[in-house]
Amino acid sequence: LRTEDGQSVKADDVRELAGWDPNAEPSREIAFTPSRVILQDFTGVPAVVDLAAMREAMADLGGDPARINPLVPSELVIDHSVQVDSFATLTALQINVQREFERNRERYEFLRWGQSAFDNFKVVPPATGIVHQVNLEYLARVVFDEPSNGGRLAYPDTLVGTDSHTTMINGLGVLGWGVGGIEAEAAMLGQAISLLIPQVVGFKLYGKLPEGATSTDLVLTITQALRERGVVGKFVEFYGSGISTLSLADRATIGNMSPEYGATCAIFPIDAETLNYLRFTARDEQRVRLVESYAKAQGLFHTPETPEAEYSDTLELDLSTVEPSLAGPKRPQDRIPLRLAKPAFEKALETLQVPGKQRGPVGRWEGEGGSATAVAEQVNPGVRVSMRDEQGWTQEFELSDGCVVIAAITSCTNTSNPSVMVAAGLLAKKAAEKGLKRHPWVKTSLAPGSKVVTEYLDEAGLTSYLNQLGFNLVGYGCTTCIGNSGPLPAEIAQAISEHGLVACSVLSGNRNFEGRINPHVRANYLASPPLVVAYALAGRMDVDLFEQPLGQDQQGNDVFLKDLWPSQREITETVRACVKREMFERKYADVFTGDETWRGLPVPEGEIYDWQGDSTYIRRPPFFEDMGSEPDPPRDLRGLRVLALLGDSVTTDHISPAGSIPKDSPAGRYLMNHSVQPRDFNSFGSRRGNHEVMMRGTFGNIRLRNLLVPGVEGGYTTTEPEGEPVFIYDASMEYQRQGTPLLVIAGKEYGSGSSRDWAAKGTRLLGVRAVIAESYERIHRSNLIGMGVLPLEFEPGEGRVSLGLTGFETYDITGLAGGLEPGRMVHVRAVDPAGKATSFKARVRVDTANEVHYYLHGGILHYVLRDLNRR
Repeated sequence: LRTEDGQSVKADDVRELAGWDPNAEPSREIAFTPSRVILQDFTGVPAVVDLAAMREAMADLGGDPARINPLVPSELVIDHSVQVDSFATLTALQINVQREFERNRERYEFLRWGQSAFDNFKVVPPATGIVHQVNLEYLARVVFDEPSNGGRLAYPDTLVGTDSHTTMINGLGVLGWGVGGIEAEAAMLGQAISLLIPQVVGFKLYGKLPEGATSTDLVLTITQALRERGVVGKFVEFYGSGISTLSLADRATIGNMSPEYGATCAIFPIDAETLNYLRFTARDEQRVRLVESYAKAQGLFHTPETPEAEYSDTLELDLSTVEPSLAGPKRPQDRIPLRLAKPAFEKALETLQVPGKQRGPVGRWEGEGGSATAVAEQVNPGVRVSMRDEQGWTQEFELSDGCVVIAAITSCTNTSNPSVMVAAGLLAKKAAEKGLKRHPWVKTSLAPGSKVVTEYLDEAGLTSYLNQLGFNLVGYGCTTCIGNSGPLPAEIAQAISEHGLVACSVLSGNRNFEGRINPHVRANYLASPPLVVAYALAGRMDVDLFEQPLGQDQQGNDVFLKDLWPSQREITETVRACVKREMFERKYADVFTGDETWRGLPVPEGEIYDWQGDSTYIRRPPFFEDMGSEPDPPRDLRGLRVLALLGDSVTTDHISPAGSIPKDSPAGRYLMNHSVQPRDFNSFGSRRGNHEVMMRGTFGNIRLRNLLVPGVEGGYTTTEPEGEPVFIYDASMEYQRQGTPLLVIAGKEYGSGSSRDWAAKGTRLLGVRAVIAESYERIHRSNLIGMGVLPLEFEPGEGRVSLGLTGFETYDITGLAGGLEPGRMVHVRAVDPAGKATSFKARVRVDTANEVHYYLHGGILHYVLRDLNRR
C-alpha cells in the first residue's frame, strides 16, 4: 500500500494480498519493497564491489554514476572475518583481531570508501558483534516512521539481508529474510523484490520447557519437525499459549534457524515481551511507544485473548516434550536425542569412514597436569600424538575415530541468548571447581554475538571458569560456524590426515554441512553452549553423557553431566542479576565509531573507485563488460556439456567457496602466482571481492561428489567416461576456450543452505548456462536467475537416474527462442558419445514476470542498470 503507484505495485496487488486465501497455491506475484537492507562483510563486500562496478558501467552507458546509490537505509556489520588462530589463552582476542586487520586491510579500506562514497550506507566496524545480534539489539526499528505530506508516515520495519540467518529478527516481530547479494543490491537500489504471495504455516506452541531443556534443544526439535513437514518457500508463524513462556532471545533463536528448516521466514508476533526487550536493550522510549501504539492500531499486537489466525497448514508442539538434543553429523535437521548420541554416532561412523581405514581406539590423556582418563576402553592401540600445549608442557595422547577436536561456543544462533550462555558458564564453573579440564586435542573457543555477552559473563563471575576450560574469548563474530575455525594444531591435523580418522566438532551454531567447519573434521554436531562445554570435557562423541563420567574430581570420584548441569532456577537468577540495560547503553553508544585501528585506516576518495591492479582482495568484476544498452533476444541453448553431475541435497556450501583456501587448489595456485604465501591466504569468504579467487573455488568443496568421477571427493570432473579427474575450474576454462556452453545436472533440494551469491556468480563465471534439477531451494534458484543462469526442473518422477543420463552427453535445450513466460515447458535432447539420443521435457523455474525480465537481461543487476539508465 505504501508503494502503490499503478505500475510496479498496482491496486489489485494490494487487494489480492488483503484478500489472502490460506488454501491457495502460490500463483500471484507481488512486488515487495523492504524498508531497509542489512549486510555482513563476506556477502556485503562483493555487493559494494558490484555497486562500484555498476557506477563505472553507468558512466560507460553515458549515464550518471551517482544514480547508483542505495535508496533505502543499508547497514553492513563486519563480523565474518575474524578467525580462530589463537585459542585457550588470555591473549587470543588480541592476537586474532591483529591477524584480522593484517589479512583484511584492503577490504576494510574499501568499505571505508563505500561508507563515504554512498549515501544511506553505514558500516559497523570489526570486533563489535555478529550482524544478527547487532540487528536485534540495536539496528531494528520494529516500526519505521518518516516525514510524509506534512505529517509522519508509520509502517512496519521490513528488511532483506545478505545472510540467510537474517530471519533471526523475526523473533522481534520484524519481517525479514535472507536473499542473495545480487538481490540485495537491487533492493538497495530501490527495486522491489518479486515474490509469490506465500502460504503461511501456523506452528502452535503450548506448555513449558522442562527442567534441563534449553532453547537450543527446542530449535533443533522445531527444525526437524518443519523440515519433515516441508515448508520451503513458505512463511511460518508461531502462535499459542507457549509463546508467552519464551523470552525474546528464545524466539530469536527459533527465527534464526529458519533456513535450516527451509522456510522463507519464521515470525513471532509483537507483544508485551517485544516491548520489554526494546526497553531492556536501551531503545528510546518514544520508539517503544510508537511500536506499541502502531501495532495495536493495526491489529498486530498479540495478547492471550487474540483469536487464532487462519493458516494454510498447522502443526503443534508441546514444549514439555522437548529433551536435550544434538543435530548431525552433516545436516542441522538431523536431530538426535542426547540419550542416543553415542549409538547414533557409531552408526553414522559407517558412512563417515575414510575408505580403507579401520576404526581405532578411544582417545586418552596421559600428559602432565592432566586429570581425566578415557571415558571408554578399547584394546587396539591408537594414533599416538605428542605436542606442546600453550604453557609449553609436552603432552602425549591417542587419537581415534570419534575424537572431538573442536568445541566451539559460536554463531548467532545461541550467543544471542543469555540463558544458554549463562548455562555454559555455570557448567564450566562447576567443572573447574571439581578439577576437570578439557582434553588437549580439543580446540576450544568462545565467540559471542556482542560485547554485552562478555559484560554479563564478567558480572556473573563466570569468565574465569570458562577460561580455565579453554573457552577464552577469541573474537566477536561468526567464526567456527562459517568455517573460520582456524587451523588445528599441526600434530593433530597430521594424525587425522595420515590415518584417515573421523574427527568431530561440537558447536553451538546453525550449520554443520560437510567440509564447512574444518577440512580435517568429517562429523559436525550442533549443540547448546553447555553441551559444547560438556563434550570438550568428554573429548569424544562415542560417549553416553547420561551414563559415563566426564572425568574425575580431585578425590578420584567420577563426575557425571548431571553433577554439573545448572538448574533452571540458577540460570534464571543469574540472568536477572547480571544482564542489565546499562550494558546495552554503553556498548552501543558509539557502535559505528570503531577502535583506533579502524579509525586510522585511509579512506580512498572519489565517487568512482580507483581499482588497484595488484590487489588480490578487491578486483573489478567482469559482469558488465561489453554490456549494451539493450539485451540480446532470447535464444535456445545448444551444444551444452555437463560440468557436474550431482545427487540429492547438494548445498550452496558444496557450490560456493567457503572456509580455508588449500594451497594445491586452483585458488591457492592463483594466490601464490600473485606472491601471496599460504600463511596469508585468509579465507574464501574474505576474498569474495576478487572474482578470480572465487570462480576458482566454485564447486571446490572437499566433500563434493561429482558423479562424473565416481569414488572421488572434491572439486573434480572429467570430460570423458572413466577419464582422469581434473579440477572443475580447469575443465571449465578448457570448455570456454572451445566455446562450449556448460550444464549442471542435480537431484532434489539443489542449493539448500546459505544464501550465497557466489554459488550463482561462480556458476555463471564457470560458463554454466543452465541447471536441470529435480527440485531447488528458494534462494539459490532465485540467485541463478539473478546471474542469468536458467534453472530447469525435471518433470515429477523423472531425474538423471530414471532417464539414464550419464552426464557425458551433449545437450540441446529448445523452446526458449520464441519467448519466455513463467513455468513454461522446454524440450531437452541429450546425445551420448555413441550417438544415442534421449529426449525429455523440463519446466522453466522462472516463476514470476520480473524474473523473466531478469533472465532475459542476463541478470538482475543488468536489468536494474539498464532501467536506471533509461530514466
